[in-house]
Amino acid sequence: MSKVTQSAGNGSNSNDIYNIVLLVVDIVMLIVKFWIAIVEAIVGVFRPAPLDDVSGKVVLITGSGHGIGKQMALQYGKLGATVLCWDVNEQTNNQTVKEIKSNGGKAFGYVCNVTKREELIELAQKVRKEHGFVNVVVNNAGIMPCHPLLEHTENEIRLMFDINVLSHFWIIQSFLPEMIERNEGSIVALSSCAGLFGLINLVPYCGTKFAVRGYMSALAEELRQKNPQNNVKLTTIYPYMIDTGLCKNPRYRFPKLFKLIPADVAAGSIIEAQRQGLEEAAIPRHFVAVEKIGRLIPRKAMRLVNDFLDTGVDTDKH
Repeated sequence: MSKVTQSAGNGSNSNDIYNIVLLVVDIVMLIVKFWIAIVEAIVGVFRPAPLDDVSGKVVLITGSGHGIGKQMALQYGKLGATVLCWDVNEQTNNQTVKEIKSNGGKAFGYVCNVTKREELIELAQKVRKEHGFVNVVVNNAGIMPCHPLLEHTENEIRLMFDINVLSHFWIIQSFLPEMIERNEGSIVALSSCAGLFGLINLVPYCGTKFAVRGYMSALAEELRQKNPQNNVKLTTIYPYMIDTGLCKNPRYRFPKLFKLIPADVAAGSIIEAQRQGLEEAAIPRHFVAVEKIGRLIPRKAMRLVNDFLDTGVDTDKH
């Protein structure tokens, strides 16, 4: 009996030693891979990834009738992409298509109310039949009412979430399955610097943009866990105040440091981020790093800095 017990004990000790060795190997591998990833990231700062060629590819953009969406559509058209323009405003959307074609590009316009899930899904099926695989999807459509939370109506808040967040889910559910099947494609989602920092007069809007940041991060993990060789690229964009008309009353103490960014400049930066396959990019680029550093600083100290800079958006209600 004692020999059996001794044998079992020896077997248990062997298993323990084996598990410890495996753990040590895993830890060593983690450290090696960790520092390789750090070095690769540093090298990437000085040697950006090559730009993906979008010529001949199909690019779908929501909110293409004006602002950043229109400028992205025009620039993708000049790069040789077939641009599918989705907007609720038929007149302005047709104008975008017309301008792309007048520059020698290829574009198709579709009226789309992104708050109508069933209509959106039907339209997605239609464009896939007409144009085949959609290589790049840009969730750009958004609204930005600017006033204190207690002055927002229920309908205003619900509409903001329907357009800025929920429509993204319906569009992704429509186009992501084929991307996963082919293991290629790009999804770009417009968050905002209001998805990095909390801002007064933009409480619900910040909520929608933090939501975009969150779901894109979670979706990236889902795709990575499902397929370690995943090649479907997700890019989250955090624009600062862009000169599109959405930001009606910008306020900044130092105009030379903080000023409205032209829509065409912002569009070019977004397209570059998508073509490089970046997971996230701010406009200006350094804002993501500023946000990460800011979270290391005590909240009270950071608020002193914010008060000194005195930058934000004033209410659109007078």
